[in-house]
Amino acid sequence: MTATVNGTLEVSQQLILEPLDNIRLVNLCGQLDEHLRLIERRLAVQIANRSNKFKVTGKPEDRDAAIAVLKSLYEESEKNVLDPQKIHLFLQESGIEEEIKDGAGKLEHESGEDVSLLAGRSLIKPRGKNQQDYLNRVLHHDINFGIGPAGTGKTFLAVACAVQALERDQVRRIILTRPAVEAGENLGFLPGDLSQKIDPYLRPLYDALYEMLGFEKVSKLMERNILEVAPLAFMRGRSLNESFIILDEAQNTTCEQMKMFLTRIGFGSTAIVTGDITQIDLPGSRKSGLNHALEVLGKVKGISFTHFNSKDVVRHELVKRIVDAYEKEDKDKQAKVTPSFKRKK
Repeated sequence: MTATVNGTLEVSQQLILEPLDNIRLVNLCGQLDEHLRLIERRLAVQIANRSNKFKVTGKPEDRDAAIAVLKSLYEESEKNVLDPQKIHLFLQESGIEEEIKDGAGKLEHESGEDVSLLAGRSLIKPRGKNQQDYLNRVLHHDINFGIGPAGTGKTFLAVACAVQALERDQVRRIILTRPAVEAGENLGFLPGDLSQKIDPYLRPLYDALYEMLGFEKVSKLMERNILEVAPLAFMRGRSLNESFIILDEAQNTTCEQMKMFLTRIGFGSTAIVTGDITQIDLPGSRKSGLNHALEVLGKVKGISFTHFNSKDVVRHELVKRIVDAYEKEDKDKQAKVTPSFKRKK
C-alpha cells in the first residue's frame, strides 16, 4: 500500500514476528505501546499491530529501518526486559538514525512543512519562516538554540513545545531554568523560599504558561513536581531524563555553566536554549556561554540553531524599530573601533 503525504511517497509493509509469543510481544511494545511510539517518533514512521502482525508505514528508507529495529528488538525481548532507555540506546548505538539522515541528504524537518502547536487551551501557529523553521527543528532535535532579540517569540514557542510534549505524554515533566543575573539593577535581598527568590527572573516563562494552561493548572503541576523551576546553578550533578528543559536568557550563562547544562540532558529529553547575544549582563569581561556554544557546537550533529532578527518581532511595531536602531548603533561603533588602512601611493 502506498500513499502520498505532504508530497512524500509513503509505503506500508507487513511484518510478522515469529515465533508467536505474547509475553515477548508485550515486552517489545511496552506499556500502552510506549516503545512503539518511541520508535515512531525517532524514525518518522507509523506502526500498527495486532498480535504478532505489524504494519509499518513511512518513507521507504524509514520503513525499512523501523522493520529492522522491530526484528532486532524482538530477538532481544527473549532474553532481556525492554524499557524506553534500552530502546533509546539501541537506536543510538545501531546508528540507524544517522544513516537515514545522511542518506536523505536533507533532514525531513528542514523541508519547510507547516507546523502548529496545540498547547493547553491555545492553538499556536508560527508567524514567518524563522518561527516555522524553529518549531520544525525543535520537534526533531534533542537540543535546540533560539537566538535573537526580544519579541521574536523564541521563549513563548519554546514553552508551547514543552506544554504540547507534556500533554502528549512524550515527556514526564517540564523544567524551567535561567541564570540569576541582574539586568543592570541591584535587587538586593529577596525574601521567601528558593522558588520565590528566583520567580522574578522566570516571569516571562510563567506568563506563557499561564496563558496556555491557566493559573490553577500551572499551580497543580508545580505542586506535583511535574513543572519544576530551578536556578541554573542548582542543575549541577543532575541527569534529566524524559524531561523538556528550557534555559532562558542563556546569554547570561558563563561558558562553564553552559557546558554543565548541556551535559545534564538524559534519555528521552528535549532542551531549548534561548537568548539574545546583544543583551549580555555578565559582570566584567566574562565571555557569554551562549556565544561560546555557538562557536563550539555550530557543526555538531543533532543540535539545531535558529537565528531570529528584527523582521521576526511580533510585538508592537516600535519594538522592531528599536531593535533596528540599536543594531545600527552597534555597527556604527564597531566601524569606528576597527581601524582602516589605506595603501600609500
